[in-house]
Amino acid sequence: MTEIFPASRVQVLVVDVQERLIAAVRDSEAVVRQIERLLYAARLLNVPVHATEQYPKGLGRTVPSIAERLPAPPVEKLRFSACTAEIRDRLDNQRAVVVVGIETHVCVAQTAADLVAAGFRVLLPRDSVSARHVLDHETAIARMAGFGVQVTTSEALLFEWIESAEHAHFKTISRMVKEFGSGEAN
Repeated sequence: MTEIFPASRVQVLVVDVQERLIAAVRDSEAVVRQIERLLYAARLLNVPVHATEQYPKGLGRTVPSIAERLPAPPVEKLRFSACTAEIRDRLDNQRAVVVVGIETHVCVAQTAADLVAAGFRVLLPRDSVSARHVLDHETAIARMAGFGVQVTTSEALLFEWIESAEHAHFKTISRMVKEFGSGEAN
């Protein structure tokens, strides 16, 4: 079943967009820009945002341009899935979870699987996730779609969040879409 999710029905989970990880993935600059754009819109539209870091001692902290857009410090974790007890406690089970981050086939896929198993609706903007290898990335996206994750794009989500050209922030979102480019990543 496909649904439309306005800003009032979503929350964002940023998974492990860290210094050492982002340096290793494909299209890293484009992916970071897409996540920045979603986080800017989330703040504008009062969409809750949560974030995690995988073993920051070894993999570094969240990249600065993402970290500065987070409303709270990321939750540190060692499990690959970001669907930890602490994150589940912070998530609103009445809102779909927009999952962004890296790597698509490891932390993102395991997070999405655990969220679906916990009863959450999960949205995956494919231009806001990445992996080192195309095969891993594409296989993980297909696999996630197979277990109920709704695969979309960042731009599609932004317009879904505002629903109409009559929305008070339509011009801001439209301008941001043009400024950020077409979302060529992944």
